[in-house]
Amino acid sequence: MIIGIIPARYGSTRFPGKPLADIGGKSMIQRVLEQAWQAQSLDKVVVATDDERIAEAVLRLGGEAIMTRTDHPSGTDRCWEAYSRLIAEKEVKASASDYIINIQGDEPFIDPEQINELAAILDGTVELATQMSSVDSAELLHNPKEAKIIINARNEALYFSRAAIPYLWGLDPAIWHQHHDYHRHVGLYAYRADVLEKITELPPSPLEQAESLEQLRWLEAGYRIKLVETQFQTPSVDDPADIEKALRSVQ
Repeated sequence: MIIGIIPARYGSTRFPGKPLADIGGKSMIQRVLEQAWQAQSLDKVVVATDDERIAEAVLRLGGEAIMTRTDHPSGTDRCWEAYSRLIAEKEVKASASDYIINIQGDEPFIDPEQINELAAILDGTVELATQMSSVDSAELLHNPKEAKIIINARNEALYFSRAAIPYLWGLDPAIWHQHHDYHRHVGLYAYRADVLEKITELPPSPLEQAESLEQLRWLEAGYRIKLVETQFQTPSVDDPADIEKALRSVQ
């Protein structure tokens, strides 16, 4: 079984109430839900929230919402609590081979095919998976908000960094992207259920704290992260100013 879980927290520092924000006549959470419902690879879609207002909005849409704690440090932790509650309430039969796809609650126009791309590689042997896309400009390569990825021959992550990696010795950094096949991280995650339980028990790691990238905790602990290349570029909404940008990007 593949379950899509949409973490939707009300108390965003930069944008409180973001899941209920109006995006072209529909709430953010409605748009994300409608896109997730179209992903044929998902057997079930639920919203994991910490606020009754969001839960009520989801229920009015005919969706399923699960109340979770307010103190989760990440969407990954919220996904594990939501999955655990589904098992406890007997909505899902516990299986170590289940997969949970963490669908970002602030990407109102995520393409269902992007979700299907990730789901297609979840064959039971994959522990963790996420997506990547090519870097085609110096601006993107050297932007610390974009995590770059080093991958091995099996399309598994060796490292994620906010820095431009690898360093190309003897070349102007402005043209590095023209001489190496760089990739950046696209933040759609899939977790095998048994692995999700274990990674939420891990303490923060030195590399994670240095780069502020939670996936480094999993790599340091020895877990394998499979990478899938995608051509989809989904706009995210981090603050109110991003709403118009997101709408323009899909017009």
